Amino acid sequence: MKFAVKAWSKGRARAGVLQFVSSSKSSSPCPTEIEIETPALLLSTRKGLPFFISPDLLPSLPSPDSHLLQFSPLHFLEGITPETITTIGGLHEMLGLHEFRFAAVPRDSIVCLPHCEGTNKLGASFETPFGRILIKPSEYMKFIDSMKPNSWTTLADEVPAWVSQKRNKTSVDRTVRWLDDCIALSSKGGNIFGAIVGGSSVEERRRSAQEAAKRNVSGYWIGGFGLGESMDDRPPLLNAVTDSLPEQKPRQICGLGLPEEVLQGIDSGVDLFDTTYIYHLTTGGFALTFPLERFVRNVSDPQLSNMGSDGTKINLNSEVYRKDDVPIVDGCRCYTCQNHTKAYINHLLSVNEMLALILLEIHNTHHYLGFFRAIREAIKGGKFEEFRQQFIEDRRERDHIFTAALSA
Repeated sequence: MKFAVKAWSKGRARAGVLQFVSSSKSSSPCPTEIEIETPALLLSTRKGLPFFISPDLLPSLPSPDSHLLQFSPLHFLEGITPETITTIGGLHEMLGLHEFRFAAVPRDSIVCLPHCEGTNKLGASFETPFGRILIKPSEYMKFIDSMKPNSWTTLADEVPAWVSQKRNKTSVDRTVRWLDDCIALSSKGGNIFGAIVGGSSVEERRRSAQEAAKRNVSGYWIGGFGLGESMDDRPPLLNAVTDSLPEQKPRQICGLGLPEEVLQGIDSGVDLFDTTYIYHLTTGGFALTFPLERFVRNVSDPQLSNMGSDGTKINLNSEVYRKDDVPIVDGCRCYTCQNHTKAYINHLLSVNEMLALILLEIHNTHHYLGFFRAIREAIKGGKFEEFRQQFIEDRRERDHIFTAALSA
């Protein structure tokens, strides 16, 4: 894996290129390397596949932006064993997705959530569909070695924002120890992302980042966010981390998913985002609609807010879309908008047809990847701060109109 920063924009925001070289020995005539422009979105998956999009529809997503998939090895605690995955040849061979790159992270924020009360010196505790489990570094690395991901994150002791300073210090000490353990236990090496924690303590965040920076790793994974801290609390915590890391290595983060949160992370110098935002939108019946090319004040009439829209996303469960015979977003080039209407998706949702979630995930993924593409262009043009402020102001104005319409 190679990473290079290509542009900066008035501060810490940066655009770069992440290049993965395939180590697969498959005879498939697929490309041996792939370049992902950053800031980039990692698509959340369940056992390596998107939650609703089937493999045959993955090519309909923008390429290569959609080719970076995030998964948790803990998804495989039940079912196929690491030994079987090793025999098959790893995750790429098992799923047949040779053109995609996999990033392994212990936490996925949907079904594998950190449980700090259960974590101890032996390993990290998680709440999973199989109950509460304790994962030791040796057990975790057994999964990593069998799956052969293109990059993987070391085990971390993540804690919520409200824990004590003593607990924050303990989480950093454990995470640093497990970082060394995971590196030592890795038989394949690979592209290691050193985990960084520290909770709500700026000092511990900085110490964790400095310790990770001393290790021979390919990048850094910033954990412990999205666990109770407010948006106002984040900038000093994020900056304490990124200011302590070398510029020539990528930074990945978990827990920042909303557009405003993504912009906040990028403003602090984060490159990669593994987020469950698309999943939660899709399962709620929502479709993203905010403008991508130009963030101008093109606010809907207040009366439209009663139609299941807040100017950012629309709720296709709303009955007002029963006879709406236009796509979700006019001009959108995703498979969903090119072939189907709001009325059809509203019908699918009303009868609990799974196709509704497939079509919504395709559109929301396509749209959010477009959001990241617009961010990269703003950084390259030296206008990221203007882009960020305009986006936030537009969101606030739409929220104000939406609130006013509801109270009218």
